[in-house]
Amino acid sequence: MNKHCLSLTDYSAEEVWRVLSVAKGLRDRRARGERTEEVLAGRTLGMIFEKPSLRTRVSFEQGMYELGGRAIVMGQEVGIGKRESVADVTRVLAGMVDGIAARVFEHDKLVEMADHSDVPVVNMLSDASHPCQALADAMTLMDEYGYGPEDLRGRRVAYVGDGNNVAFSLAVVCGLLGMGFVIATPPGFELPGERVDEVMRAVPGMEFVSGHDPVEAVRRADAVYTDTWVSMGQEAEKAERLPKFADYQVSESLMKEAPGHAIVLHCLPAYRGVEITDGVMDGGQSRVFPQAHNRLHAQKGLLAVLMGGL
Repeated sequence: MNKHCLSLTDYSAEEVWRVLSVAKGLRDRRARGERTEEVLAGRTLGMIFEKPSLRTRVSFEQGMYELGGRAIVMGQEVGIGKRESVADVTRVLAGMVDGIAARVFEHDKLVEMADHSDVPVVNMLSDASHPCQALADAMTLMDEYGYGPEDLRGRRVAYVGDGNNVAFSLAVVCGLLGMGFVIATPPGFELPGERVDEVMRAVPGMEFVSGHDPVEAVRRADAVYTDTWVSMGQEAEKAERLPKFADYQVSESLMKEAPGHAIVLHCLPAYRGVEITDGVMDGGQSRVFPQAHNRLHAQKGLLAVLMGGL
């Protein structure tokens, strides 16, 4: 298994199932009140944040704590690539901690970190990929539909909104787990062609459908997924973007077009009344908050495999 996690395209289906199996096992032990400090006892994760965070920071810190390790959190004061080169920062950290996790603007920084690190490097979010979110998404789908490959095979996830990093990682994990992926975006906001090619190289033959009609996208969906229309770093584009996305809100009327059993997912933070309505987000089909909680469990599984050898 690749010792780093920069993108789920680094992994095979079997490796993703392994991480998810470990994650579920650790979650089950937690639910029974069993302690798991032996998994990463004495290990330290160095965490660098260029972007603000709630779920990512809490889930990684709490995950390390529950596995017996500790986390050192560093913010923009590190100045990675500015105050010090990416390579120098990485070489220093890799000689002091047992793993490095970074939440960055440019994915290339993570690639360079991995090139200079003898310890695992984990992508906590970049402009290209959000693998840890996709693992939590997969756990949430498994909670709904079953924990074996046969339970997810043939299921379909519909993503409505912006063709961004979350959409990319979600498409990859869907393909690896045997699910179809349908994305509906406004014209001009599709997943870039090179990203689609990357998905298809990782999972040849998967069902991947790209279009512009949100109603058509959700009609045979087992899950309907959305994300913010204005990601971090795109704030200056907000006034231009919002009108173009107006028809892509996950609303009660859109969900009436989906099968009655379809669940609703959102990676958060959500802008209520913009990409998703209150009624949908707080409604009976929503799994948004269990999905958020699964960030903790999925990341514990990933850390246990990469840093603990499970």
